[in-house]
Amino acid sequence: MQLYQLKSRQALPITKEQAWNFFSSPKNLKVITPEHMGFHILDGADTAIFPGQIIQYLVKPFPFYSVKWVTEITHVEPGKFFVDEQRFGPYALWHHKHFIKPLEKGVEMLDVVDYKLPFGILGRIAHPILVKKQLEKIFNFREQKLTELFGKIEGEASRLELKSI
Repeated sequence: MQLYQLKSRQALPITKEQAWNFFSSPKNLKVITPEHMGFHILDGADTAIFPGQIIQYLVKPFPFYSVKWVTEITHVEPGKFFVDEQRFGPYALWHHKHFIKPLEKGVEMLDVVDYKLPFGILGRIAHPILVKKQLEKIFNFREQKLTELFGKIEGEASRLELKSI
């Protein structure tokens, strides 16, 4: 069984409250998702997140391939972190932790995604060719969009790491 991990860090010049209000609203996920993903919320995003919340999306991870993605918000510590887990969708496992850490001049947003691909050896072959590149595009877009929306903290570099675990 091959597991992968993505870590994305970005410093934003906003308060912890502003960060929490933006990131804890499922509707804002569409704002920070690339247009080519065909991201559309189907149900469950009409309130701020809470443990047990089920959110349904339609997403197009690759051209000519749409999939329904169902996630559950499993843990919430208001102002600090929340966790979403895939219940149905394109991954064999998707466990996404979102952390908000106060900094002197704003906040650090840390995303940690542990994931596993379906299809055994075929999934492992597809990872470096398709999946890893697609995740890099998505999180690079997210970084760019958040910088457009909120600005950036001088001297704070964003980082994106993808690795096998």
